[in-house]
Parts: sequence; structure tokens; C-alpha cells
Amino acid sequence: MSDAVAPYPHRWRTFWICAAVAAMTILDLSKVNVALPSIREVLGGGSTEIQLIVSGFVLAFGLLLVPMGRLGDQVSPKRLFLIGLVLYAATSALCALAPTPEALIVGRIAQGVAAGIQMPQVMGTLQRVFTGRERGMAFGLLGATIGLGTALGPVIGGLFVQLGDGHDGWRGIFWMNVPLALVIAAIVVWALPDLRPQQRGRISLDPVGVALFAIAVLALMVPFLFTTGEPTDDPRRWWSLAVFVPALAGFVAWEARYQARGNAPLVPPGLLRIPSFRNGSLLMTAYFAGMPAIFLTTTLYLQTGLGIGALAAGATTMGFALASAASSVIGGRLVGRIGRPLVVTGLVLVMASVAGLGLVAAFAPAGAVTWLMAGVMTLGGLGGGIVISPNQTLTLADIPPHEGGLAGSVGQLVQRIGTAVGTAVTLSLFYATVFGESGGEAQPVVYRDAYLHGLLAVGACLALALVFALMDLRSRRRAR
Repeated sequence: MSDAVAPYPHRWRTFWICAAVAAMTILDLSKVNVALPSIREVLGGGSTEIQLIVSGFVLAFGLLLVPMGRLGDQVSPKRLFLIGLVLYAATSALCALAPTPEALIVGRIAQGVAAGIQMPQVMGTLQRVFTGRERGMAFGLLGATIGLGTALGPVIGGLFVQLGDGHDGWRGIFWMNVPLALVIAAIVVWALPDLRPQQRGRISLDPVGVALFAIAVLALMVPFLFTTGEPTDDPRRWWSLAVFVPALAGFVAWEARYQARGNAPLVPPGLLRIPSFRNGSLLMTAYFAGMPAIFLTTTLYLQTGLGIGALAAGATTMGFALASAASSVIGGRLVGRIGRPLVVTGLVLVMASVAGLGLVAAFAPAGAVTWLMAGVMTLGGLGGGIVISPNQTLTLADIPPHEGGLAGSVGQLVQRIGTAVGTAVTLSLFYATVFGESGGEAQPVVYRDAYLHGLLAVGACLALALVFALMDLRSRRRAR
């Protein structure tokens, strides 16, 4: 199919296949969170292992997003969908069978590799088959799917833990992916169009750029991945950031030189010079540094601090799921008319919900906490739905369709980096408070204080996202 052909006749069938892949992938970013206490009880391990079970998936996912998005733009996204889905089924089985925390970490990293292969094809495919107003609607529905996956993940995880009576029920979280991935793969074979580029040339993946990019991302994320808040954290981990700066500078210089020679760089330097793309990506980095950490710390506080069951703790996010799904669809329809102010409104609502969670934890009686948090989460879902999908539309609005996979992958990469760094910082504050206060306070008080400290980090990230949204709003008004 040529990039110029629009509208594509099977675009909505294609959308629902892509949405199914996105939903399955995003579920694994959140459904494992509620199972962490059970996993720790069954397999053992400390805070470092728990951190790596969450962040190892995110790290591997993030590292492959840009190269695989680039590859998908040059070859058939359908082929990469199939490779990713089959690998996802296999690595999910590996996680389900893990006998030790180390084996589960290896499985989660491998699962992240599979996610990094399949997920970039979602954005690239949608960018190709939709144009104009329909693109906003498609991204709105995709935002609803992602919102549902993020918020329903803890409910699904809690259900499996509950069915397993708190022991090996967590393994079902991974087993469910095996038939799901294989069924979606069969549908891809049967129904997904083969969107090959009109002109097939030599595949160019910029291997030097890929290597420098991987070194830079690893050097940035490793110290945060090994920050747990325990007194035994090795301070030497921060030396990794000394490698990040020259690796990033080398990557930028190489990409400019590589393009000047007439080659196609991994990340075209001009991409980040597009204000809408740059500002939208910065906003998403800050937003995803905060939001996923809310679900993780809330479930930890409810389960470990208040002794609430995994299913009830996970169900607290149901209001967020439903509200974000509804507001994402509405946001996809309104973004063309309202623009960036819609995203600003959503961020204000999300920040209000974070403040509300803090007030509930600090002052509400224990018996009412889950109900009140569920209500506050609903407010957050209303805001979150009109942040993610409208921002996606605004961020990619000026990107040529033939670069949609690459641009979408860069956008997802900064989200994953934000998630890994934000989760690590929030968890380190959470556990540092637990270790610091556990000698002199009752357990509910300790975990309440830990939760409040984590929410401060979340609030700071969301405030930064609001700053980037206002910067983009100002830039757009100047351009007009």
C-alpha cells in the first residue's frame, strides 16, 4: 500500500487487530504489580529482585522500540507482528514456569524483547492506514484500550492471585498470555494486510547508531533499576550516568554524520526539531514517569500496609479504567477542535486525583480507604483519558505517514524510559521510608508515610508534564 492511499478500505479491521496486540502488551505493564507480594512470598528475593521483575520488562521493551519501529517502516509490519507474538507466547510460558526470582527476571526481560518487537508495529500501522479526523478517532480508541489495559491489569492480576489462594495463582497471569498471543497471531495471518513499502530498498538499521543508542539508554536506566531504597543499595551504580552523557553525545553526532552521507539514521535529527513532536514526547516522558507508579504504590500500600486482599486492591483501579476508556474516545473526537488545552485540562484533573489519594491515605478511616480511593481514581481516569490519546494525535500530527512507525516508537520509548525511571524513584522513596520508620512505628503508619512520599514524586512528575503542555500551547499560539 502506498502511503498516499487514503482512506484504506480495511482500516477499522486493522485497528482492532492492533488494539488487541496493544492491550495484551500493556496489561503486562500493570497486572504483575498486584502479584508482587505473592511472588516475593513464593519465590523469595528482596527489593532489588522485585524492582527488576517490573523494570526488566520495561528496559528490554524500551531498548527495542526504535530499532524495531525503524525495521517495520522498511519491511512488512505483519511479519514483525507474527515474530513478536509467537515469541511473546513462549516467553510468557517461561515466566509462568520460573522456579526462582532470577529465572523470572530472565523471563520478564525476554518477554520485554517480544513486546519491543510487536508494539512499534501498532503505531506504525495506524499511522499508515488512517488520515485526518479518523486518525484522531483511532488514537482515541487506542488510548481507551491502553487505559483499560493499564487499569484493568491489577484487577486481572488480583483475580489470579485470589484464585491461587495467594500462592502460585500469580503464574496464571503469565499463562493467560500463551493462548491469547497465539490466537491473535492466527488472526494476524488471516486478516491483517501486508503493508509493505511501495519501494523496497536495502534494509538499513544503522548498526553503529543502534549500539550507541543502546549504551546511552542502558547507562541512563541501570542506576534507577538498582535503586530500591534499601540501605544496601550500592552507591557506585550512579557512575553509570557518567557513561550516559558521552554515549548520548556520540549518538547525536553520529546520526547527523550518518545522515549527511546520504544514509537513513536510526532517529532522524530533524524529527526532534518538529516542535509538536518534541513537546508531546517530553510531556509523555514526565506523565508516564508518574502515572504507572500510582498503580504500583497504591496496590503495595493497600496490600502490605492495610492487609487488603489482592483482588480488592486491584479492583480499586476499576473506576480509572472505565473513566479513562470513555474520556479517551471523547478526547479523540474533540482534539481536532480544542487541541492542546484539552490535554492541559486532563493533566489538572489527574493532579487533583493524586492530591485526593494523599488526603484519603492521610485522613480516611481504614475501612473506607478502598472505596474512597476508587472514587478518586475515577476522577484520575477522566483526566488520563484526555491526556494520552489527544496528546498522541497532537504529537504525530506533523509526522509523515511513512515515518509513523519510527516516530511512534520514539514516543513509546520515552514513555518506557519515563516509566522505568519514575517507578524506580517512587519505589525507592517508598521503601526508604519503610526501612527508615519500621523500627518505631506501627505497620499501617509506616506504609501510609511511604505511600505519601511516593505520591510526592508522582505529583512532581505530573507538574513537569503540565509545564511541557503549557510550553507546547504557547508554541502553537505563536505559530498561529
